[in-house]
Amino acid sequence: MAGPSQIADRIVEDIRTRAEALGFDAFGIARADARPDLPEKLAHALAEGWHADMEWMAETEERRGSPQKLWDGARSVILLGVNYGPQTDPMALLAEKKLGIISAYARNRDYHDIIKGRLKELAGLLARRAGADVKVFVDTAPLMEKPLAEAAGLGWQGKHSVLVSRDFGSWLFLGAILTSAELPVDAPHAESCGSCTKCLDICPTNAFPAPFRLDARKCLAYYSVEHKGQIPREFRRPMANRIYGCDDCLAVCPWNKFASVSREARLRSRPEFERPALADLVKLDDAGFRALFAGSPVKRIGVARLLRNVLIGIGNSDDLSLVPAVLERLDDPDPVVRGAAVWALRRLDPDRAEAMRLDRLSSEGDSSVRDEWAGVV
Repeated sequence: MAGPSQIADRIVEDIRTRAEALGFDAFGIARADARPDLPEKLAHALAEGWHADMEWMAETEERRGSPQKLWDGARSVILLGVNYGPQTDPMALLAEKKLGIISAYARNRDYHDIIKGRLKELAGLLARRAGADVKVFVDTAPLMEKPLAEAAGLGWQGKHSVLVSRDFGSWLFLGAILTSAELPVDAPHAESCGSCTKCLDICPTNAFPAPFRLDARKCLAYYSVEHKGQIPREFRRPMANRIYGCDDCLAVCPWNKFASVSREARLRSRPEFERPALADLVKLDDAGFRALFAGSPVKRIGVARLLRNVLIGIGNSDDLSLVPAVLERLDDPDPVVRGAAVWALRRLDPDRAEAMRLDRLSSEGDSSVRDEWAGVV
């Protein structure tokens, strides 16, 4: 008759086999209390202000620091990864200034939709086999998946703070299942970056105050996705034609050479997101935006923030043929769009911008847009 440990081993093997069948590429288990260092590290990051204006990180600090604070029934954490390795180098489009660059993770269907259903099925199997309680998480709750994935042996947090895998480089979507079951755990993965600093050196805004530390206040991914106001002026030129996210630190990682392109067609880039033209994107209205980005993570930022990013890209494009499109956005109902349009016009046609400045200052009611008209490039 099998003992408790043998039964647990069989359950884990069945869960692992089913996870592979569902399309998960990485699997590991850690104890829920495997990272007692997380509360202190999180508190330090918040004290330094590295979370920028993402106040939800501070508001959930206690729960975020420990899976057992998030759910006191948690005993084990199953970490799973899905490879979204891009088919082409995300940085190659930086030289094509008339195109917008969408981060590799956002060129697919929304990863929440991709992973959550699979996690629920897997968690249901575990609940039935182990008679245990389960909870499923995909980046929508205060759970620190990356350090837990490191504890579960999926990889290690690189100097860019993203999980790095020997098999999939920096390209893994992560999901987690918390369970009350006591499961056999995997060995944690040792940090394996060595002396390499490519991810730190490539950052166009020096967003890493130190290896393994990321300051969102200098991060283009943060500003293009999370930030709701105008892009700070010092980051607009470095933003170039990145209109959603920034992959530089991920794309340059040497471990990516071991990462195969995703085996599932549904995780491959949607063609319309691979080389989108700024000239087309700047014409989008709300309905067109919703139609184009249906099922995409990009949809969550709304049309105004996307247009803001697109106009920054246009301002960096040196393409004078886009001036008429910029002029139309000077009267956009959203001030975040109008402000970005002012900057783009100043970059592409400074004489025209100066000729319009006094009239626009007298009629503009939003202080942030007035600042753009009164400011300098």
